[in-house]
Amino acid sequence: MGFNFAVGVLGVVVLAHAAHLTIQYRSLLKITGDEFSAPPFTVILELLAGLGFCLWAALTVPGKFLSIRPQDDENRVVSLPENLDFMIFNHRGKAFPLDATRSSGNLR
Repeated sequence: MGFNFAVGVLGVVVLAHAAHLTIQYRSLLKITGDEFSAPPFTVILELLAGLGFCLWAALTVPGKFLSIRPQDDENRVVSLPENLDFMIFNHRGKAFPLDATRSSGNLR
């Protein structure tokens, strides 16, 4: 993880540097009175390099993909705790009627 993480950090630093260069370039254009049409070519190259570094890190840092075994008990969508005494079902939803025909005054 060390090398790939360092590549990701390098990508973020390169992107931040490209943003800083673009801000400097725009302030220089304001001073000279020129109009901003596009960033310089070096900034575009830095953006592409930073994108590549960040993409590399995003694909390699999390680790290898593991297969999902559907028969495992841990992969169940609903898993109830062992002791059901501490399950609480009192919440704000009980203030609403169960069906639309019932008035709000006939709550349980």
